[in-house]
Order: sequence, then C-alpha cells, then structure tokens
Amino acid sequence: MTDTTWRPDLGTQSGPKYLALVRALREGVRRGSLEPGSKLPTVRDLAWRLGVTPGTVARAYQIATQEGLLEAAVGRGTFVSTQSRRLGPTEPLYTQLSTEDNSGRGPVDLRSPQLPDVGQTEAIARAMAEAAREIGQKYLEYPGLKRDLFAREASLSWFECCDLGPITADDLVLTHGGQNGINLTLQICLRGDRPVVLTEELAYPGFRHAAKLVRAETVAVALDEEGMIPAALDAACRRNRAQVVCITTEAQNPTAARMGLERRKAIVAVARAHDLQILEDDCYTAPSSGLPSLRALAPERTWHVTSLSKTISAGMRFGIVVCPEGMGEAGRLAAQHSYFGLARPVTDIMTRILRSGDAMRLRQAAQEAMGRRLERAVQALSRFDIVWQPGLSFFWLRLPLGWRSSAFARAAEAEGVLVRSADEYVLHDGHAPNAVRIAIAGAVPEADFHAAIDRLVGLLENPSGDLAV
Repeated sequence: MTDTTWRPDLGTQSGPKYLALVRALREGVRRGSLEPGSKLPTVRDLAWRLGVTPGTVARAYQIATQEGLLEAAVGRGTFVSTQSRRLGPTEPLYTQLSTEDNSGRGPVDLRSPQLPDVGQTEAIARAMAEAAREIGQKYLEYPGLKRDLFAREASLSWFECCDLGPITADDLVLTHGGQNGINLTLQICLRGDRPVVLTEELAYPGFRHAAKLVRAETVAVALDEEGMIPAALDAACRRNRAQVVCITTEAQNPTAARMGLERRKAIVAVARAHDLQILEDDCYTAPSSGLPSLRALAPERTWHVTSLSKTISAGMRFGIVVCPEGMGEAGRLAAQHSYFGLARPVTDIMTRILRSGDAMRLRQAAQEAMGRRLERAVQALSRFDIVWQPGLSFFWLRLPLGWRSSAFARAAEAEGVLVRSADEYVLHDGHAPNAVRIAIAGAVPEADFHAAIDRLVGLLENPSGDLAV
C-alpha cells in the first residue's frame, strides 16, 4: 500500500534538500514510521507535498537505494527495504557539536579547507591598527566607482605568480569573496528570460547556485583527467544557446585535475566559435603551473575570478574579478549597482596587507603548511586511487569496490570525520561517481587530522558487507 501520510519536515534540516530528505528517510526507518516493505510516494507526489523539485526527491531516493534503505522495483515503485541495513546518524555530526565521537573529541571537518594561522591574524591586526589611525571623512562616503583605485592597484601584486596576460587596475573589480565574483559575472554576462550556463559535470556547487539566482538553466559538460572535454563543450553549445561556460583550469573542484596547455587552447577555440563568455574560477589559487590562464589566451572574453579566502582569510571576504579587455568599467558599474563596492575598512586593511608583501608571504606559508599535511595524507592513502597536486588544499579519492560515495561519507561521519560525497558536485540529473573530496584541515591539531585520515584508511580497507555494491 502506498504511504499517503508520510511527509517529513525538512524545514529544520541543514544543507541541500536532497541530503535532508535522505536523513529523513533514515530516521523514518529507524523509528518505524517507514516499515519494511511499505511503498513510498512517487517522486512527483512527494515533491509536490514537500515543495521541492522532482529531481531533489529522485536523487534522495537514488542515494537511499544505494545505501540499502530502499528498493526500487521497475513498474511497481519504490519500497522500504526488507533486508538488514546499517543506519548511520540521522543528523550530520557538525549540527551536533556537543556530540563526541569515539576519540572523545568532536568531528574532524574535512569538507572544506581550514586555514592554519601562519601569521594572518597578526598581519590583519597590524593592518587594522594602522587603518584605524587614518579614519576620516572618507569613511562617511560611499566607496564609489573610482575611490577603490588604491586597493585595485595593490591587488595587482596578487597576480605576480600567474600568467593573466597584460592587466591593469582598470581591469579589476573588487568583490565580497569568490562567490560574489561568480554571481556578479553571471549578472553581467547573461541576458534573456532563460539563459543557459555550462559547467563541468562535476563542479563547484556555487556555479549552479549563482545560476539559479539569475534564473539560468545549468547544463553539465563531460570531463576527463584534464578537465572539461572540448568536443563535449562544442556539442553542448550546439544543443543549447549557452552564453557562459564556468571552468577551472588550475585546480578543478572537486577532482583536483589541472588542464594542459593544448586543452586550454582547444577550450578557447570552442568558446570563440560559439561566442561564449568564459568564467575562469581560480579561487583555490593552486601553486603556479606556469601555464597561461584562459584570461591570457582569450582576454576578450574571459572573466578570471579569484579570492584570498583559501590562503589568507575567508573572514575578510576579499575577492577579485579580472574582467575581459575593456570591460572593467562595466564590471565596476555592476558592482556599484549591486553592493556599492567593498566597505572602506576592508579595502584599507587588505591594501596594507597586499602592499607590505604580507599577502604573498602568507599565501606561500599557508600552502607549505597545508602541503605538509597533504603529503602525510597522500602517504597514508597511497594504496588507493587519489588525485592531488602539491600544495593544494584538497584531493580526490576514488573509492574501491565495496563502497558507494554517499555510503562512505555516511560511514565516515559515523566515525567522526566529515567528507564531501561526489553527489554534492553533480547536477540533479547527473551521475555521481564513487568518489569523495577530502579537504585539508589546517586549523585542527595535527594529531587529530592524522587520526581522521587513519580512520578513513580503516574504512577503505574494511567495507561493510551491507554497504557493498
């Protein structure tokens, strides 16, 4: 019989709705409100009840089926499994910070990189004190289109170690971090009622969130070991009237791939053939490869987005967009209409950090500190299929037989370690590989980080029978 009464409350759940629905399914099975063998509502019916898209429900059902919670019968529907299964926590540990794992400590968060303090707090405090001594009339005025020129000039030093081609302060727009830079770029580039944005088939979720804000459709483009495939990009352009392609060349998120020079040239050729604008995401600022960026190869159409969040300070919310040639004024005008520019305290503090040379010194020190932890993790996981770059603050782990990505993430969570499943990087109708992204936790004690990696190794070596494929 179809369960016509089950309607979970997702309002208090954190994170993506499809993951919240998976947790609700686990809790329903645990508490007995979803009895073994009972038939679940159809995808469309449950989506209507919850006020979400059918794709959200379909993905949740797919993950729960992979975990063994549900069974799908072709032509009959989806049922609660009658087989034995291992139920992990119904809520993520990071929402229960008072809960302790088996080690007596809270969970080790390896979902997003956490910066070690290699001198940032001291440098920020010093810059704040210097800026405070010069507060005057300028703090009573709006930042304006031209009043942040001093900060844009200082920001040019951030690009000394990468090839963007010739740029000046007039090419730059200052933003509230990288995500704000992505949002701003799409606002500038997209037009029409239902514009199309192309992204990598495994991509930073912020791309699709930004596209949703401007009511754009997001279409995935296939990847290989170098990143986006030019032929697949060309095919996607022929099927869709796309206006922007979002792409990462130096440190593809989440796969950690780096794109070679010939591939970069081929991507540019496709973009020119279809008059695509390119949004080049360089927010992870991986150690320089020496290769020219897409901004250097196609300066007439590339918006290069970066920030200081991954190496200096996420809390300062300081990002930079390098606009295509001649588009800097248009970019700053869009920023003026959107948020009137960055607050004067932020530009004053960051200008001092950039001009003093602290920014480059701190970036290198942070990358070296993260790199040491990365090397330790790579050594521990050397028997497994991992993709990484020296100095990068995350790596990609392809799971061995016996693990699904969502099941592994859930099992790791139960062990007090938080990782990101590949499910979080695909579109609603996309296929997620059996892989997870693991970030370097530079802010936790080194012993805790190493212990967390060792726990992941233990899981990889001993997949549970009820979680095997």
